[in-house]
Amino acid sequence: MERAKRASRGTRKRAVPLTEAGICTSALRLIDADGVEALTMRKLAAALDANPMSLYHHVPNKEALLRGVARMVGTRFRTVTLEDAPWEERMRLLATDFRTLAHRHPNFMAYSFSQPDFIQPEDPFWVELTAVLGAAGVPESEIPQVAALVCAVVSGVMIAELNGALHRWSNLQPTPPASGEDGPTNEGSGEDRMFRLVLDTIISGLESRLGVDHTGERDGQPPQSSRSASGLIPRQLRPSAARREGEPAGNPAAERTAGFDPNEL
Repeated sequence: MERAKRASRGTRKRAVPLTEAGICTSALRLIDADGVEALTMRKLAAALDANPMSLYHHVPNKEALLRGVARMVGTRFRTVTLEDAPWEERMRLLATDFRTLAHRHPNFMAYSFSQPDFIQPEDPFWVELTAVLGAAGVPESEIPQVAALVCAVVSGVMIAELNGALHRWSNLQPTPPASGEDGPTNEGSGEDRMFRLVLDTIISGLESRLGVDHTGERDGQPPQSSRSASGLIPRQLRPSAARREGEPAGNPAAERTAGFDPNEL
């Protein structure tokens, strides 16, 4: 008796029907293993034991597939909301949880960070970030801009961390070590320490900016702070008195330097 021929892939009935969620889950597994560039619809179909053409009933192309994976990964982001905690603590927890997610799916997150739309208004990270900035006292009109800058800094650091550049840069030496000597390295928790330094810098910058805003000019009166804005700028970088008198209010250059305190470095 001849053995019954096994039905070719895609023609036999699947025990579990294809779904967009199942397709995205399988795609993420392949991305975790080999990266976004290695993912093809044919490889995905093989992993699902399905006909490649059947995938297109659920996702029209690879771009749409990656958007679906991004939505799925976004729903996996979890952070503990501590509404009664200081905003600095909430900011640290939020960023740390975001970093944890990035390290859970490094290939996909490195790809996502390079996309301009990888964060959407409804994303839990963005929702919590804007809430934290509001609790910190950032004016409502400025929250989107400040949140965008925080995202740019954190995602930039994460890209450098995931591709190994941050580790390499942190071990660069001003001059080559002497013959036969090894320069110091930052192994183990070095990246953790640098990430905390990034958060310290972000939070210190926000505290400085908010401090200037809260003690700034009111009704034409100079700031009441014991340290004026000009006192935070190194003497050699301060403009002349004539220039200060003729400088228009709200000068962007002045605003950028007003939060710089050399004593805090």
